[in-house]
Amino acid sequence: MRFSLPLGIMACLALTGLIWLLGPYSAHINFAPDQGALWYYWQRPDPDFWSRLSVWGLYTGHQLAIWWLIYSAKSRYSERSQDSKAGSSVYQSFGLHTVNLYALGVNLLFILLHIGQTKLFYDGLAQDVSNMSAQFSVIILLVMVLLLEHKRRGLFFGKKLPGADQSYGWVKRYHGYYFAWAIIYTFWFHPIETTLGHLLGNFYIFLLLLQGSLFYTRFHRNKYWTVLLETFVLLHGAMVAYASVHGESAAMFAFGFAVMFFVTQIYGLGFSQRLIRVLSALFVVVVLLYYQSDWFRALEIFRIPLVLYLGVGLFVGLHLLGKTSRRFFFKPLPPR
Repeated sequence: MRFSLPLGIMACLALTGLIWLLGPYSAHINFAPDQGALWYYWQRPDPDFWSRLSVWGLYTGHQLAIWWLIYSAKSRYSERSQDSKAGSSVYQSFGLHTVNLYALGVNLLFILLHIGQTKLFYDGLAQDVSNMSAQFSVIILLVMVLLLEHKRRGLFFGKKLPGADQSYGWVKRYHGYYFAWAIIYTFWFHPIETTLGHLLGNFYIFLLLLQGSLFYTRFHRNKYWTVLLETFVLLHGAMVAYASVHGESAAMFAFGFAVMFFVTQIYGLGFSQRLIRVLSALFVVVVLLYYQSDWFRALEIFRIPLVLYLGVGLFVGLHLLGKTSRRFFFKPLPPR
């Protein structure tokens, strides 16, 4: 079956519009007072057995269904995709496999169920888990994306991090399961809402669910599409921070993720070195104009890159340590 990525994006936008049209969702809720930066505000104050069963039951069903489809696809297509002759049939030019259609249908079904579940129960996983768990799930996902793309674009200005490519095989083999968990967990962590931050967040999740449904197709590996998904967090993070009651810096998120783009992501788009230098210089000028003489505050733009790059280094270090330990402790027995 032929597929159009622009139509898929428009479907995600239409689902976001549907959420807005069906609102409000929490007009009848008296939220508990905000308790600080680690507190998730959008949760009902009186969860009961049925509200928790609705969200945990549907989340579990969504998660297991997608994991099963990923496993089925890997079992069927992984070996074929390694073969150069069969690879072209696996990664079809503009087509979808049957398993992709199932994945799209499952994700659409559970998106609609979450909208209805919020209308009836207004409950999310946030009732029972830490707010930090959703944030760290996304941070680890972004770190794994940097490792997945490392072979193609490097990590720092097109240069590679020594040892990072050794983690590529492991990340590639298992990233689908982790990405599916992080995205679906984050989706069900939040109830459906119509604030700008929630609408942008849901639209972003719909795009990621769309990407997660396109495994073993050419769309899944399109460099412009994947960079769009990777950088959309800039807009979402900045908008959520701008609307935050805790005084979070929108500039920190906007410029911080922009630093990631100009240090790493831009080098995977096939741009000429001259164009990259010009665009990078323009970005530096914008940063200088924004912060002017407040250079100490300007250091905030390096917080997000520091966390993500340290995450890559930690991931690579732990992987290399694990491989070294396995060789040391599990040496093969000498032949008799």
